[in-house]
Amino acid sequence: MNKKPLILITNDDGITAPGIRTLISVMKEIGDVIVVAPDKPQSATGHSITINNTLYLNEISDKDADIKEISCSGTPVDCVKLAVTEILKRKPDLCVSGINHGSNSSINVIYSGTMSAAVEAGIEGIPAIGFSLLDYGWNADFSQCEKFIKEIALHVLEKGLPEGVVLNVNIPKLNEKEIKGMKICRQAKAVWQEKFDKRQTPQGRDYYWLTGEFVNHDNGTDTDEWALGNGYISIVPVHFDLTAHHAIQQLNTWNLNEKG
Repeated sequence: MNKKPLILITNDDGITAPGIRTLISVMKEIGDVIVVAPDKPQSATGHSITINNTLYLNEISDKDADIKEISCSGTPVDCVKLAVTEILKRKPDLCVSGINHGSNSSINVIYSGTMSAAVEAGIEGIPAIGFSLLDYGWNADFSQCEKFIKEIALHVLEKGLPEGVVLNVNIPKLNEKEIKGMKICRQAKAVWQEKFDKRQTPQGRDYYWLTGEFVNHDNGTDTDEWALGNGYISIVPVHFDLTAHHAIQQLNTWNLNEKG
């Protein structure tokens, strides 16, 4: 008899966030689930890890619960590392991260704790997907995501992913009937034009509050931003080899290895 797949669930919005609760309910239909997620919001932590503080795990599920849920005092990446090395008896068949409250398309993938958790799982050789809904509200309606999330997860479990690749899935803020479908995309060339709002404390000390505007410089129709803006779910394959392979030949013309 085939074993059910073991699915690790994490996020960056914290273990009590509505998005992860939806993800748990969908994954329960597919396999055996374990949740290891931050005990507090960890948005925009990127791939940070905890090295100068202690880490704590706290099981928050009841003894008789069908799903084990563990909160972690660290970052999303810490959650994955601890799950793989300290909690799980075998490597998961799949790691899903999210559902994030807000977009992780385009350049946002760099800053995202949601996607960094998925990338960390990929580094560990675990097929991984980060899911995000383009709705920052805590009370966002995640029900429109369920069918699509299940379909994508089942495909990954059945077909696997290329070595070193994880999926970045973003879902537009539309109801299920309005979503036109899913598109495999590339990451759009977009940036944050950032500003810092300078303020003062009552004691007269300056402090800064980050603000900014998201600017898309990419007119391509094969990007995640185009897909999302036109009613499609975007699926971007992301790899964690940061080598700019296309630049190696040009840099070799510098002849840095030649002795002067």
